[in-house]
Amino acid sequence: MSETKSVKSRKVPKKDAENTSAAIVSEKPVVRNTQCWSPEPSTAIKLLWSARFCAALLSNITDCDETFNYWEPLHYVLFGKGFQTWEYSPTYAIRSYAYILLHSLPGHLHSLLLQANRVLVFYFIRCVLGMICALCEVYFYRGVCKAFGANIGRFALLFLLLSTGMFISSTAFIPSSFSMYMTMISIGGWFLGNIPVAILATALSTFVSWPFACIIGIPIAVDLLLRKKQVFDFIKWSVIAVCFILVPQVLIDSYYYGKLVIAPLNIVLYNVFSEHGPNIYGIESWTFYFINGFLNFNIVLPLALVALPLTILVQSFLNSKMDMTRQLLPPWLSLLSMYIWILVFFTRPHKEERFLFPVYPLFCLNAGCSVAAIQKIYHWIFSRYKPQHYTISSNWIAISIAVIFSLTSLSRSAALFYGYHAPLDIYPSLHRTADNPKVHTLHANKQVNVCIGKEWYRFPSNFFMPENWELQFIESDFKGQLPKPYSRQEDATQIIPTHMNDMNLEEPTRYVSV
Repeated sequence: MSETKSVKSRKVPKKDAENTSAAIVSEKPVVRNTQCWSPEPSTAIKLLWSARFCAALLSNITDCDETFNYWEPLHYVLFGKGFQTWEYSPTYAIRSYAYILLHSLPGHLHSLLLQANRVLVFYFIRCVLGMICALCEVYFYRGVCKAFGANIGRFALLFLLLSTGMFISSTAFIPSSFSMYMTMISIGGWFLGNIPVAILATALSTFVSWPFACIIGIPIAVDLLLRKKQVFDFIKWSVIAVCFILVPQVLIDSYYYGKLVIAPLNIVLYNVFSEHGPNIYGIESWTFYFINGFLNFNIVLPLALVALPLTILVQSFLNSKMDMTRQLLPPWLSLLSMYIWILVFFTRPHKEERFLFPVYPLFCLNAGCSVAAIQKIYHWIFSRYKPQHYTISSNWIAISIAVIFSLTSLSRSAALFYGYHAPLDIYPSLHRTADNPKVHTLHANKQVNVCIGKEWYRFPSNFFMPENWELQFIESDFKGQLPKPYSRQEDATQIIPTHMNDMNLEEPTRYVSV
């Protein structure tokens, strides 16, 4: 009763009553600048894990470098047998064993605990890579939502989730994919205001995987050093990165090579300062990346390329008129990394698809910014006097782009699977042949040679070979340098292999006589 009385006796202040009455009778509607819907991070991670596990099981090995420069050294570290390329010769030492050891951890765990065959170890490592990629993507998604808003965030998520480019790169065992993971962590940390994470992720990408990936961190450095004047923090975390990332890496690589090795430095010296550089492996026209990018991202690529001018236009002329929330970072800075990468790599004669992997997430972000800018322009032209969020009037634009992108991406990914997945289907069947005594009549300890010619680059790695089965090369139309097996001695990584060169010259000693 006392509570009821106290409620009844409570009086509304006169000033508040007048304000309430004025609000009720006011004919002018109250416009709220509400954000549109976007998936929660918990929902996003479930979607991304599903997509990445599909990629781990269904995507192809699209680059022979992935097989011979990474899966084969990893197979050697795990099982004591594998092919060695000239990059792993102590004479040149431009690849890091620290990177290989990092990826050997799930392989050791699986092979030791489950005692499974090596094919399952291969796919388990791929699934781990997919899981890690999805975690990096969701962190990046959180940063995009905070810095750009929910609408751009959900489009970036859609493009990450379904693009063929991410289907290919997310579970690839290659440094450019690792740099792609670190791009999402560094840019996501920057957008979320977590500067230590942004710096350490950039350093990890630069030292462990690919030194040229450091250019993605240029806008972060500009923001910290020139805009925010956080010079001390930048230097402090950079020194920490050198001490806890580069120094252990140098120690690991020096141990494996048997001499002092700074692998990131060697990569730069070879690719930038050597007489021939990577051009001996082929050069492509200026259209290569545009064609390849369109195949992997379809309409996302042109949308990404025009993101900066569109975003600046909308922010300069429309945001104030539409009462839109401004971004935490200026668009010229937050979207700059992709354009720096394009400026550097699109102008190089030697081009490869994997060179774009580190900026694939930035394609998705920039394209999301373009879609939002187009929606804002449409809303301002046709519905600017309506008291509603700009995404409501322009929803048909968003749906159209999403449907076209999704169907085109899924069809492209399916085409890659059905057209090029044969090596990952054929080589596992060798195990059935090896286990069938009616077909394989040799003694189990007898070596079986699997000979291959100009299709050598489709070999998926020794993970798919039965025990005591060896891959052998036969002479073909290919006249470049092929890898050779690691020495069977214990210190094989420290032994300088014979008949190797850094000029991609043919080595006839690789061939067996048929």
